Amino acid sequence: MSMSMSMSMSMSMRMMTGYALIAILIITGSEIMAQTPRNFAQIRREFKTFYEQSMRSNGIVGSGMMLIQDNQVVAQEFFGLADKEKGTPIDENTIYHWASITKTFTGIAIMQLRDRGLLRLEDPIVKYLPELNRVHNQYGPMTEITLKHLMTHSAGFRSPTWPWGGDKEWHPFEPTEWSQVVAMLPYTEILFKPGSKFSYSNPGITFLGRVIEIVTGEDYEVYIDKNIFKPLEMHRSYFDATPPHLLRSRSHSYYLRDGRTTPARFDANTGITVANGGLNSPLPDMIKYLNFLLGDPRRQEVHELVLKRSSLQEMLQPQLPIEPGGIPEQTGRQRTDSVGLIFLLEENFGMRFFGHSGEQNGFVSHFYIRPESRTAYIIAFNTNAIAATTAADKPAVPDTHRLDREIKEYLFQKIFPLFEVK
Repeated sequence: MSMSMSMSMSMSMRMMTGYALIAILIITGSEIMAQTPRNFAQIRREFKTFYEQSMRSNGIVGSGMMLIQDNQVVAQEFFGLADKEKGTPIDENTIYHWASITKTFTGIAIMQLRDRGLLRLEDPIVKYLPELNRVHNQYGPMTEITLKHLMTHSAGFRSPTWPWGGDKEWHPFEPTEWSQVVAMLPYTEILFKPGSKFSYSNPGITFLGRVIEIVTGEDYEVYIDKNIFKPLEMHRSYFDATPPHLLRSRSHSYYLRDGRTTPARFDANTGITVANGGLNSPLPDMIKYLNFLLGDPRRQEVHELVLKRSSLQEMLQPQLPIEPGGIPEQTGRQRTDSVGLIFLLEENFGMRFFGHSGEQNGFVSHFYIRPESRTAYIIAFNTNAIAATTAADKPAVPDTHRLDREIKEYLFQKIFPLFEVK
C-alpha cells in the first residue's frame, strides 16, 4: 500500500469517527430535548437566576444540583467554592458529604439480605444484637422490637445519635467503637410503645448497620461497596476518610452564624455510626443511584441484581403516617407525609414523591423522586447557615433550612408539573 493511499484511508477513518461522534451528540441532544417541554429552557433560566440569588443571599459558600428526566440529566447548577481558602470552584466532580441519605443505602442492604434469606424484617433486633437487652423498655420485652420497627423509625429509640459530649473540638466526631455504644445501653430507654408511631431515630439505623456486619461478616463499608457501589458503577463514592486520589475533589464545609463563616471539620469520621451518615459522593455518582431508584430500562439487569424491583417498591409503601412536627419544614399545599421502609414519602402540591435528606458537619442535602413522571433532583450545600430568632418585621437572615425548603417548593411548583405523567 502506498503512503498516500495509507494517509488517505487514515484521514477517511478520522472523518468517519468525527461524523459518528457528531451523530451521537445530535442523537443524545435530541433525546434530552424530546424529554423536556417547550418552555423548559425559559423556566430553567429563571430557576438559575433564583438559585444563584438564593445562594448569595443566604451566604452559601458552595452548592450543586442536578435534575433528571427519564434517566437523563436535563439541568444542572453549580455555585461558589468547594474550598474557600484555596478558591477551588464547585464543579460536577465535587464530592459532598450526604449524611443521613446514607440511611437509604443501609435500608437497601437490609432488603438485599432479606431477599437472600439471611434475615427477616420480623426478626427481633436482639436476635442479632443481644446487647440491646440492656435497654430500659417499660413497654415490654426487647424481643418485641423488630428490624422493621427500626426500618420505619418506630422502635422508640431517641433521635440523637450520641447525646453524651461531642461539643468540644477534641471530642471524637462520633463514637468510634461498638463497645462505646454498648456501654451506654443501660442509660438508654424506649420512649414509646414500639410500632405505635413514627419518630426519627439515628441510633436505630446504626443498629441496622451493625446487623449487616453481623450477618455478612464484613465491615459495613465493604459490604455497601461490593453490593451497591460497584454494580451501580459509583466508583468515586466512599465512606469517611477521603482517599488521596480524590482529595482535590472533596468539598470543605462551613457554618454561618451571626454573619461569620467558620470551617467545619474536614473529612469527619462518623465511626460506628457510618451506616447512619458516613457517605461521601459526587453528584454524577448520586445520579446513578437516583436512576437505580427511578428504574432505568437500559440497566434493568444490573439494577435487579442490586435489588429486585418488587422489593424496592415494597420500601415505598406507606407504613406509618408522619404527624405534623414529626419532621422539619412540613410546608406546602395539601401535604401529607408518611414513612416507608427507610424512605420518606410525601404528597404535596398534588403530586407524590419519595426521598430523603441529610444534614451533618456543615453539609445540607436532599433528593426527591416523582415516579409518575420519572423526574428527580438532588441538591447539596456545603454551608449550614444557622439563623438566630428574629422579629417578624426584621429582614430575613441567612438560613440554609429555609433556603432548602424554598428551592424544593420552587421545583415542586414550577418544574415538576412540566413533565407529563408516564
